[in-house]
Amino acid sequence: MLKLATRTGRAKPSAIMVIADKAKQLKAEGKDVVNFSIGVPNFLPGDHVYQAVRDWMPRDSGGYGSNRGAPALLDAIVAHFKQSGLPGYTRNNVTVGIGAKQVLYNLCEALLDEGDEIVFPAPYWTSYVDIAEILGAKVTILQCPPEQNYKLTPAQLDKALASNPKVFLFNNPSNPTGMVYTKDEIAALADVLVKHPSTWIIADDIYNRLVFDGIGYHNVVQFRPELRERTFIMDSLSKTYGMPGWRVGFVAGPEAGVKALVTLNSNHITCLPEIITEAAIAALNGPQDVPAAKREDFSRRRDVVVGALESIPGVHCPRPQGAFYAFPDIAVAFGRSHNGKLIENDIDFCKALLDEKFVATVPGSAFGEPRSLRISYTCAPEQLQKGLDRIKQFFAELSDAEAPRARVAGA
Repeated sequence: MLKLATRTGRAKPSAIMVIADKAKQLKAEGKDVVNFSIGVPNFLPGDHVYQAVRDWMPRDSGGYGSNRGAPALLDAIVAHFKQSGLPGYTRNNVTVGIGAKQVLYNLCEALLDEGDEIVFPAPYWTSYVDIAEILGAKVTILQCPPEQNYKLTPAQLDKALASNPKVFLFNNPSNPTGMVYTKDEIAALADVLVKHPSTWIIADDIYNRLVFDGIGYHNVVQFRPELRERTFIMDSLSKTYGMPGWRVGFVAGPEAGVKALVTLNSNHITCLPEIITEAAIAALNGPQDVPAAKREDFSRRRDVVVGALESIPGVHCPRPQGAFYAFPDIAVAFGRSHNGKLIENDIDFCKALLDEKFVATVPGSAFGEPRSLRISYTCAPEQLQKGLDRIKQFFAELSDAEAPRARVAGA
């Protein structure tokens, strides 16, 4: 009997896309759905990006490009890292991918042999576990509950690295929580990382231009330059520039490691299309007014969302300072019922909220924290307020269930 490769059995569909697809289905049926589920910025890039594409079309060769990336794009990426407070990289230190997810997959494939250990904090982006498991790596998750604002402590990191894991993966600002590590917090983690030289570091920093409240973006290599030779810093056009569908990710890191990624590109994707390359160059080198304006807009939306959630008795939402997500602790709802339906865990909660109020959110268990759920607040302002009002109404309609208080999923 013919069989698929074992690794295909380890691959799982994205929990986020499952919710998003159901929301689309309900909307197609005529339901008034508010979709807080999918992490898209919901704005378009500046006109100069489209103009760059129009200008390029008559000159399009239709040919292959570089496995590493076009020289002009590499220069724009190097300049982008320098503007972000990370100077010293050259073309030999950077390469591109079809979105940050493909860059991350390539990184894990380049760094992890089957059975190698990868460590990262929870809450985490869902694909971290999925990619590691497809590759047969051992996953170690460091729980960072809402009581510590979903942030990793130096003591947790020091203990985890004592076993010399092959890779430490770190996301700042965070998806799904929106939390941002301060300058002092990053410096403290950098001091721990220096003590464990056998571990590669992947810094998933794709939300680095979406930081609020003036706290700034920081990376461990800024505080301990010796980490540069084992740190890969991921970035993307998707969130900052409103270009998720254009699929442009990139990474900076040690020359030998990046060269391995270029070789993988030659086998996986060959290159970015020329036309996409021109759009990426225009986005990075052109006016930055659209990203700056959206950062301020998301900051204001954050205030609205957190204010609404914190007004619900028993709900706590650590205050996000970046990205465009909120990640409230909703455990107060567990063991209660809505219209006779018992809510035992975050999955029950999100299902009931979608079925009863047509608000799509993602269960926190998809991100390794089953007490919570993720709200992406990038929809139109009137939709945002409508969805928040429905969530508050849903909580107000909860009643005490006769059944015993249920166990939290994943506990």
